[in-house]
Amino acid sequence: MKRVVFNQKGGVGKTTIVCNLAAIAASRGLRTLVIDLDTQGNSTQYLLGNGATKPDRTVADFFEATLSFSLQAPPFVSYATNSPFDNLDVVAADPRLEELTVKLEAKQKIYKFRDALKKLKGYDAIFIDTPPALNFYARSALIAADRVLIPFDCDEFSRQALYTLMDNIDELRADHNEDLSVEGIVVNQFQPRSRMPARVVEELKAEGRPLLDQTLSSSVRVKESHEQHKPMIYLDASHRVTKEYIALFDAISAS
Repeated sequence: MKRVVFNQKGGVGKTTIVCNLAAIAASRGLRTLVIDLDTQGNSTQYLLGNGATKPDRTVADFFEATLSFSLQAPPFVSYATNSPFDNLDVVAADPRLEELTVKLEAKQKIYKFRDALKKLKGYDAIFIDTPPALNFYARSALIAADRVLIPFDCDEFSRQALYTLMDNIDELRADHNEDLSVEGIVVNQFQPRSRMPARVVEELKAEGRPLLDQTLSSSVRVKESHEQHKPMIYLDASHRVTKEYIALFDAISAS
């Protein structure tokens, strides 16, 4: 299963969701791959640490290779780096992604990522982190994925952005990937005792938006997991937020 976590709005928790769901999958014995397509490289840092594991190859090397025709192109698995966690590998981000964008778009390489993942063997679960923009890399991920999970924080700006996002996904699905399904909208940093978030959630449900029942709350423990480069399942398996991630993982796995 290839899942992309995407929202055009920044700061909604894409990286945290990708890495924690992937870590739970790996802890369950599933061979899991995280692909970091965001030039900021937050998933890479979260799972590999700051320089603790220097990748020999990055996702930028893959995209750069697509610009040169070769009958012996390296398999996509060769760009993966082992993380410190069992069953969990990472295809690391790279700042060079930014400078490659114009060349990739000019040569119409939008399907190369999809084609590479179709040939990829040996992984039970693939999670793709994306930049906070519908750019070349986000579109490549949505074209390649089976499902998209949409993080959402409960404010009016996010709500208006969500409508645009859903329209963009519908258009991309119609034009490029009819098999892509919206797995659901996951409400992040939810505060159930606050009136406005609860109201926004109920109104979106009334509109028929695919909100998942499983919500994620905020905690300083999550920030500590970032700092220590340990997803919550490895840092504090009994924590409330960890249990929320487990519930979310179980829900999407069952769907």
